[in-house]
Amino acid sequence: MDMVKASAAEAEVKDKAVSSSGAAEKSASSEKNAEEKTTAKRKTSTKKKTTARKTASRAKKTTTKKTAARKKKLVIVESPSKAKTIGKFLGSTYKVVASVGHVRDLPKSKLGIDIDNDFEPQYISIRGKGDLIKELKREAKKASRVYLATDPDREGEAISWHLAYLLGIDPDEPCRVTFNEITKPVVKEAIKHPRPIDQSLVDAQQARRVLDRLVGYQISPLLWRKVKRGLSAGRVQSAALKIICDREKEIQNFIPEEYWTVTASFKKGIVFQAKLNNKAGKKITLHNEQEKDEVLKELEGKPYLVDKLTRRETVRNPYPPYTTSSLQQDASNRINFNTRKTMMIAQQLYEGVDVKGHGTIGLITYLRTDSVRVSEEARSASKSFISDRFGDEYYGGKVYSNKKKDIQDAHEAIRPADVTLAPEDVKDSLSTDQFKLYNLIWTRFIASQMAPARYDSMQAVISCGEYGFRASGSRMIFDGCRRVYHVSADDGSKQLPELQEGEQLDLQKLEGEQNFTQPPARFTEASLVKELETRDIGRPSTYAPIVNTLTGRRYVKREKKSLVPTDLGFIVDDLLEKYFKDIVDSGFTAEMENTLDDVEVKGTEWKQVIRDFYGPFKKELDVADSEIQKVEVQDRPTGEVCELCGRPMVIKSGRFGDFIACSGYPECKNTKPLVVKIGVKCPACGRDIVEKHSRKGRVFYGCSGWPECKQSYWNKPVNKKCPVCGSLLVEKKTKTTTLACSNPECKYKE
Repeated sequence: MDMVKASAAEAEVKDKAVSSSGAAEKSASSEKNAEEKTTAKRKTSTKKKTTARKTASRAKKTTTKKTAARKKKLVIVESPSKAKTIGKFLGSTYKVVASVGHVRDLPKSKLGIDIDNDFEPQYISIRGKGDLIKELKREAKKASRVYLATDPDREGEAISWHLAYLLGIDPDEPCRVTFNEITKPVVKEAIKHPRPIDQSLVDAQQARRVLDRLVGYQISPLLWRKVKRGLSAGRVQSAALKIICDREKEIQNFIPEEYWTVTASFKKGIVFQAKLNNKAGKKITLHNEQEKDEVLKELEGKPYLVDKLTRRETVRNPYPPYTTSSLQQDASNRINFNTRKTMMIAQQLYEGVDVKGHGTIGLITYLRTDSVRVSEEARSASKSFISDRFGDEYYGGKVYSNKKKDIQDAHEAIRPADVTLAPEDVKDSLSTDQFKLYNLIWTRFIASQMAPARYDSMQAVISCGEYGFRASGSRMIFDGCRRVYHVSADDGSKQLPELQEGEQLDLQKLEGEQNFTQPPARFTEASLVKELETRDIGRPSTYAPIVNTLTGRRYVKREKKSLVPTDLGFIVDDLLEKYFKDIVDSGFTAEMENTLDDVEVKGTEWKQVIRDFYGPFKKELDVADSEIQKVEVQDRPTGEVCELCGRPMVIKSGRFGDFIACSGYPECKNTKPLVVKIGVKCPACGRDIVEKHSRKGRVFYGCSGWPECKQSYWNKPVNKKCPVCGSLLVEKKTKTTTLACSNPECKYKE
């Protein structure tokens, strides 16, 4: 019984133990499940957060890309018309704006150069451009990228450098874009290849700017104090003034020398002439009429024989394409454009013209260049054009090279951007002046790529006793480049008849003509530009401003096309020559130009150039300031008396030219226009013909009785009437002065 009870108790204990163990297991299992659920929830939460972050990041990137896509690239050029043209090429993803020239410069109100701080320039934002600069900064901030696409020269590089400073652009980053012509393919290709700003170009511009400022802003005030307010002096300007003044002194001091020429006229089918050349094989010069008469007497009655014939084929090569200088010269000589007008019209053709069927395009390459080089693409295009239009035999393929290397080869020659756009194809889209200049540039370039013109040339030596005569003639056998580019010298080509050595010629007339040696011609704008280029003074961008400054300061006046120094011009030139020899010396100026070029080409330190110049210059400045006494510019007396106060009337110079005024100014303010009589009476009413000036400054001659009598002449009349129609004869000046009838329907000349 006890044993049964014990077993039952033991079983109960075991059951409780088993039950307790099961509960513990269940509890552990439950805790485990809860932990697993918590971990799972945590993992799920983390996964959701990660996914959310990734989604947000992707959304942010997408938004950034969309924002970037909406931002435009900014292109800054110099002129609004250029911006308009380029904007059409680049499309809606670009915004093209204009800086309208320089945005920073030296101040006008002071020297603006810290001489004591190693000639550091003190640049400021140009007055009046504050709003424009703010707008450029706003546009640059909004843009995804900024390209600086100002002109491809020193001045353009400097403008880009100043823009980079104002806009916070690193100049060492690829932000600079240049192109030599404004056509769609060229501009789009240039945008793909930006480069850093060329600091050598910038420094070359800074050197010139600082040097010119030091000269101009320190000599000019001296002239104001010592001579007259409103005067100026400049590094290149003063050298040009001396060239003009020296030429005028040559003319004034010139003493003409008499000489005679003897001409024999023969007839063999046609009449041709031969000039006396030698006696007994030695060159002969006849100094007076007596010597001429002695020669004519010796020749009288003697036969004229063809002693020697020389026949050969000669060629006349095409002219090279235009540089800035040669374009200015040719435009002056051929289409009567002054240098300023030439550059203004060329700028329009370069920046873009709306051409029917082509849209707005630049018609010519960059207009400021010393180079005659032509790109391979342009040569290839011209070859195809010439061969198709004129034939393969007309293509010459001449390669032009520059006399001076390095800097002058920075750009191509001035040429049409698209040779297939002939002048007649774009005439309806251009103004009259634009067409004239484009036609000049196009024909010169096409002709430069054509074959030479060929001539059959003959020279005859004709003897009469001891005396020898020479006659020459030529006949064009292939027009070549002359087919498109006409040269007036070709009009003077004379032909000789078929002659045989030993044959006797039929003398028609033998005559002597009196001549006088001529003084050198005054400079015109064209010939001055050529002289400056020959002497290596100035650069393409400076030629036009030089003439404008000299005439604007009234140092030089225009008489028809000639540049004539005024009394004031002589006074200023004499002072500068005495106290600032280097400034007016063309050799020194040319050497300085080359030194300034070395800053760009050889990396010469620009401030060292200024240091070397300024030491001697400052000494000259101090000496001039202490030694020059006040110079009185004398007014020219007229011989007239003031009808108001009785004092002498004098000729004064004003803003709009010379005029007559009372010498008692300011007490008496009597003035009247200057009337220059030429000693010729009007054939219509009998009053005086006087010299006048048109609105553009051109000299002409008209009746003093205007407006009642409107008789006028462009050429100066003389006191001689035409024997054919009775009209007045006028002076026609080319290389020599001839008289011609003023009646356009009468062709009389003498």
